[in-house]
Amino acid sequence: MHILFFCIVGVSLGVVGWQVAVWSGETLQKNRRYKAAAANARKTGKPLLVAGGPWSNRGVRRWLNMPAHGGGDVCLDIERRAFRGHPCGVIADVTRIPFCDKAFGAVFASHILEHLPSTYHADRALDELNRVAETVFLAYPSRQSVGAWLHPGHYLWVWQKGDTVYLKQRNDTVGKKTADHHPVITVKHTIR
Repeated sequence: MHILFFCIVGVSLGVVGWQVAVWSGETLQKNRRYKAAAANARKTGKPLLVAGGPWSNRGVRRWLNMPAHGGGDVCLDIERRAFRGHPCGVIADVTRIPFCDKAFGAVFASHILEHLPSTYHADRALDELNRVAETVFLAYPSRQSVGAWLHPGHYLWVWQKGDTVYLKQRNDTVGKKTADHHPVITVKHTIR
């Protein structure tokens, strides 16, 4: 009986340690990409657009006073509470960004593509991000994150290899796997 108990405790601690490592890696990557986006925008002399507010739509970040990332010069989200308090917040859909072509030196898009309903919508969002900014920097959840697997609002898997962004539709609502997996090449898409 004691052996079973210690095995369960050991496995649980292993999973928790693994998820802390995954979360730490995601956070480090997100922070590096935000800093690179900010530096790129400064270098071009144009503002930084942040798509996906630093406070997200959960009140716990505000309660803990822990934004997920910086707010940039302009912050865009579909929910006001995600950027509440930002001096230049804009409520808009990332597939229809209300700015002119190349208005921004860089855009930092944080955890937005996986929330879009289909690869078609994510492809449109990537086109819009590339339209309004010189360079695009993305942050998205790791496929190793248990939270990403369990989040009911995640409809896509997003990952990158070099300048290529890959999108894959997750399980549909009836539980069947879809075969919609294709690379989406974006113009001037840079990830550091």
